Amino acid sequence: MKQLIFIIILFLIITTTYSAQPDKDTIIIQDIEKYYCESDRIDSLLLDWYYYTGRDTLSFFELYDKENLILNVPDSVIKERIKNIATPIDLAYNRLVQNYVDRYVNRGEIIAPRLLGRSIQYFPVFEKYLDVFGLPLELKYLPAIESALNTNAVSRAGATGLWQIMYRTGLMLGLEINSYVDERRDPEKSTIAACMFLKQLYETYQCWNLALAAYNCGPGRLNGAIRRSGGETNYWKLLPYLPRETRNYVSAFIAVTYLFSYYEDHNYKPEFFDFIDDYDTVMITQQLHFAQIDSVLGISINELRELNPMYRKDIVPAKQKAYPLKIRREYLTDFIRLEDSIYNYMDSVFFSPERFNYDPKERITRQVSVAPQPSGTAALKYTVKTGDAIGLIAQWYGVSVSNLRAWNGISGNLIRAGQTLNVYVPESSKSKYEQINQMSFEEKQKMIGVKVEPKEQTDSKTVTGYKYYTVKRGDSPWIIASRFSGVSVEEILQVNGLNSSSTLNVGDRLKIPIKE
Repeated sequence: MKQLIFIIILFLIITTTYSAQPDKDTIIIQDIEKYYCESDRIDSLLLDWYYYTGRDTLSFFELYDKENLILNVPDSVIKERIKNIATPIDLAYNRLVQNYVDRYVNRGEIIAPRLLGRSIQYFPVFEKYLDVFGLPLELKYLPAIESALNTNAVSRAGATGLWQIMYRTGLMLGLEINSYVDERRDPEKSTIAACMFLKQLYETYQCWNLALAAYNCGPGRLNGAIRRSGGETNYWKLLPYLPRETRNYVSAFIAVTYLFSYYEDHNYKPEFFDFIDDYDTVMITQQLHFAQIDSVLGISINELRELNPMYRKDIVPAKQKAYPLKIRREYLTDFIRLEDSIYNYMDSVFFSPERFNYDPKERITRQVSVAPQPSGTAALKYTVKTGDAIGLIAQWYGVSVSNLRAWNGISGNLIRAGQTLNVYVPESSKSKYEQINQMSFEEKQKMIGVKVEPKEQTDSKTVTGYKYYTVKRGDSPWIIASRFSGVSVEEILQVNGLNSSSTLNVGDRLKIPIKE
């Protein structure tokens, strides 16, 4: 009897030990889960979706029988289905992806029908431009996790629109963003910009998982993660070095791709959304308020907002150029016939100087009131260098910050490299200060008693030659620098005789230093 018990215990130990030996990839995923994937923490993407839509009830389920949903599909089936999705994007299935399949599919009774319903409106636009740029059509699922297909979505970091484009990235991609217009909110313009960016990222990394990670956190942060990992380019092995949200990003994308590919197998149905697809575009040549169109043609302001989300204040600011406006096709003839009447309707009220007649460009070109030169002083000029601050400049010249602002019409602390400042110092001290403009930063700090530690050499590689790069549409010095290892933006500008305010034109050839 004792021998039988001993044999049974020995068998259980051997069986348990054998079955507990995971493969290498499983160990990696388990290690990542241990630190980053708490099962009770809802990721920020899903939280943002609830924030945007305000949906916190199950009222939608009254539209169809939720008991018909198939929510407990075996992992082996899901893994096989994902494997069978035809796409050039590597769609892995692991526990991280499983977590998001649970959220979007197995626990997706609220979010899945809404995403499916919204996709009917926007996916044709995405597919059109993804095809034009030669990109995988499955990238159309990206805005589902970025914005929950909401044109007015704004993240806590300021990313805006369907594709959640950051302000500076939008400008870099050629989008117009100002007080009146934000083309990040326009479905077509933002999709074109996103396609350009995704194409650039794929050309840089030659891997869609890395391109998606760079789209989420930026190429700079991704490059830093690759450096910290010792050059690792496998996305799943790179996870511990990535920002928190980016660790979840590709997993969420794969889960949403699965949702849209197999939602019928789970008996999900799209939630109905009434949207306008029969519209046309007219060009607006004068300032126009949506309320003027509402008053003359009877098109509601809400409808105009829905069709034209890029206009932030219900105003088309067509002062110096024409802007597009989408309206239902049924109103097109009446708009053309009554266009002058629409422009003139209460225009003195809608565009009085006190309320709406503000042009962002006027802020740059108008004359700024500046304080006159004090008597008994000598006038000096100082050219702002990279790294300068208005407080430092005031210290170097022995003047107050408030006087320096007043002499140059500066209301805050914003100055830019290359800007020339007026500085007034006592006549008797002119010789002491007139050399400051030619001094190095270290010399200027030493003059006021501050010791500057020498900078650590971050890149000991030497330039061994040059290669040439032809500027493409959407390129910037930052984008170009990210394509070449060990080359900074400053080095590219310097060897090509450019500065931070220079404009790159498509077709320009730039010298790129080669380092070893």
